[in-house]
This record gives sequence, C-alpha cells and structure tokens, in this order.
Amino acid sequence: MKDRMLMQALCALLLLGGMTPAAERWPVERAQAWQTKVGWLAGCNYLPANAINQLEMWQADSFDPAQIEKEFAWAEQLGFNSMRVFLHHLLWEQDPEGFLRRMDRFLAIADRHKIGAMFVLFDSCWDPFPKLGRQHAPRPGVHNSGWVQSPGAADLQDPARQKLLAAYVKGVVGRFKDDRRVHLWDVWNEPDNTNNSSYGAQEPRNKQALVAALLPQAFAWARAAQPSQPLTSAPWLGPKPDPAKLHAIERVQLEQSDVMSFHNYDGLDAVKKWVAYLRPQGRPILCSEYMKRGESRFDPILGYFREQNVAAYNWGFVTGKSNTRFAWDTWQKPEPAPEPKLWFHDILRADGSPFDPAEPAYIKRVTGRAP
Repeated sequence: MKDRMLMQALCALLLLGGMTPAAERWPVERAQAWQTKVGWLAGCNYLPANAINQLEMWQADSFDPAQIEKEFAWAEQLGFNSMRVFLHHLLWEQDPEGFLRRMDRFLAIADRHKIGAMFVLFDSCWDPFPKLGRQHAPRPGVHNSGWVQSPGAADLQDPARQKLLAAYVKGVVGRFKDDRRVHLWDVWNEPDNTNNSSYGAQEPRNKQALVAALLPQAFAWARAAQPSQPLTSAPWLGPKPDPAKLHAIERVQLEQSDVMSFHNYDGLDAVKKWVAYLRPQGRPILCSEYMKRGESRFDPILGYFREQNVAAYNWGFVTGKSNTRFAWDTWQKPEPAPEPKLWFHDILRADGSPFDPAEPAYIKRVTGRAP
C-alpha cells in the first residue's frame, strides 16, 4: 500500500510538471524495430583490467586507450559485439567536455572492433562515498572492493545536487543520442540495492525512498534528450508475476523501460522464468548481468539466450583490479590465495589467456566466431 501511494504521488508530481512518464515510452513496434536493426547483442560488463572502478576508467589521468584497444581485440575474437559500460556523474562535474571526448574515443576504439556500447548512467551498488582523484588500491582477495555508487549517499540526499544530475544525463545522452555506436542506455543499475553484505550500515536509511523519487526523473531527463536508442533498467530480485508484490522502484523499471532487461546469476531454469515473465510485454529482452561459476555458466545459458534472441552481458572480462574473480562473500571472508580455484566472474587473464579454455570455444560457437 505504501509503495502504491508513493508511485501515485510521483506520477502526480510529474503530471503537474508537464511530463507524463508512461506517454513517452517507446511503442512496442519501435522497440521491435530497434532489435531488428541491431540484431542479437552479446558481450560483457566491461571495466579495463587496470581500473578499479568507473572513475579510474574514465578520469583523464588514468584513462588508458591502449589497454582498451588490447582488450577489445580479444573481445572481437570471441564474437562479442556490445559492452555494458558504467559512467559516473562526478566525471561530468569534473570536466564535461573532456569526459565526452574520452567517451567518443572509447566508442571509436570499440567501433574498430565491431563493438557497440550500452552505457549505464547511475548505479546503486557498492561504495556510497565516491571521490574524484586517485582511487585506492584493491583490498586483497575482496570482490569489487573499489566500485562506487552514482549518485553516492551525499548527492542522493541533497536536492540541490539534482540540477547536476539532470545536466549530466541530458548532456551525455544528448551528445550521443544519434550515435550508431551506442546501442542503448541503462538508466540505473540495481537502483533498489542497499548493499547489505558490504556497505549496508553506511547507506542512508531511506535510500530506497530517495531512489524511488529520483528514478522517474532520471528516465525523464534521458527522454528529454530524445535519444534514438532505447532506455532500460533491470529488475534483479526475481520475477514477480503478482503485480501487488512489486515495490515502487520495480514498477518504474518495468513501466518505463523501452526494452526489458533483467539480472540473474542462477542457473538456466531461473533464466527461463525471467524470459517467460518478460516475454508477454512483446518488447526485446536483455540479460544485462549473468555468469557466476558454480551456478551460472556460459554453457548452456549463452546458447539459450541466442536461441531466444535475448541479448546477453556476463559480468567481467579481463581479470584485474576489480577482483571480481573472487566471490561476493569475500567481503566477509577475504580469499587469502592470489586467486580462487574456481573464478567467480571474468573470462581472461591479463595476458589474454582464458581461465577455462572451454569457455572461449563455446562462446565462439554461439556467436559464430568459431572456424
């Protein structure tokens, strides 16, 4: 009941402001035409091996085109044609023109390797206290020990910062709104994530209410730029066939997304339930996060995605400073060894060799890159 009342209030505010959130959502036919144009998309959530987070990837002092070029050559060999890449609003505040130039250079590198991008504008996962400048070193044996949220706790709680957030979204989306190298925009990654296993105690107590109020605005800011690419945001807490069980954030995600996306790190049966849940909408479907070894593997899940024409982005590519070869629970029990016996995420080592040689062979068969 509280969630329903909150959504009604949010919609009323948007209507008073002259914006109807649902009215600007793409018609199903336009979403389907987009999928026909781009074809089946496959790739990974991308972070260079020498960056610990979004800030280190994109800031002028640490942006590394040579590293990206090398890694994208490996991605092309696998048949990957799209990468999900995280941005950050503080990069816009720091140097908007420089940030846009680096994004353009990144897209040029990707395009040389026949790869496009899904850019993620906001993210509620991991460290709620992002800071520009030199980033700290990884915590040994701890999964994603340097990833940062956007907006962080301070900006999320400060209404005066919404002007910056709006300028960032409109500026970035507006710059690349007709760029064929950008496949789509992921408005907010796991907006309802409260990071209970890591930073939960340091999160704002009303984080979900704050995000529920801001998420419709983020969609509206992106739409105001009139992008030719679709918008999406992925639920991740499991399919909820009973609409009454959806919370406010999930409703916005499902009602505002032009193309439907989801996250799932379980096995094939769980993936099939997600696809069956989203298919009745008649819109293209993307799995923007999957693959944790032990439960979710490329074989057979990637093949199923190809068969169902569901775009697929696994987590992680070349192992590095993100430490995502280690499992989520290393926040409670850091892994003492240089690497776990079974990698959690990631595909390749720093020299381009695979963790499991069977995986690249399988990926190439599915993507059509195998001889």
